Amino acid sequence: MSIEIKPSKALDLWRIAIVESVRRDSPDLSARQMALLLNVYLTPAPHTVRGLSDALNISKPAITRALDRLSSLGMVKRKVDEDDRRSVLIQRTVKGSVFLREFGDIIVAAGKETE
Repeated sequence: MSIEIKPSKALDLWRIAIVESVRRDSPDLSARQMALLLNVYLTPAPHTVRGLSDALNISKPAITRALDRLSSLGMVKRKVDEDDRRSVLIQRTVKGSVFLREFGDIIVAAGKETE
């Protein structure tokens, strides 16, 4: 499915959604943290630091810092890979699922506002 939208409308939609998120006192995530969270939730698992680094084309230390923040907020969790104990898997949490579902709802509502 493809949606036709002009850049100015897309930016306004993003603005409305971000402002509403701030008003709701949601966690203040950086663009990098949000991109990482969306990647973990919207692409097939398993997720590792190396895999996320490759997918987002950013350094492993930057991924680790973003994961530290998301973990402290309870939005993702780390688990040792039982098949390769040197590797750590990044997993979804209920709190992260709820946050993204609510953020999705905010975006939908913002889309209705801009119609």
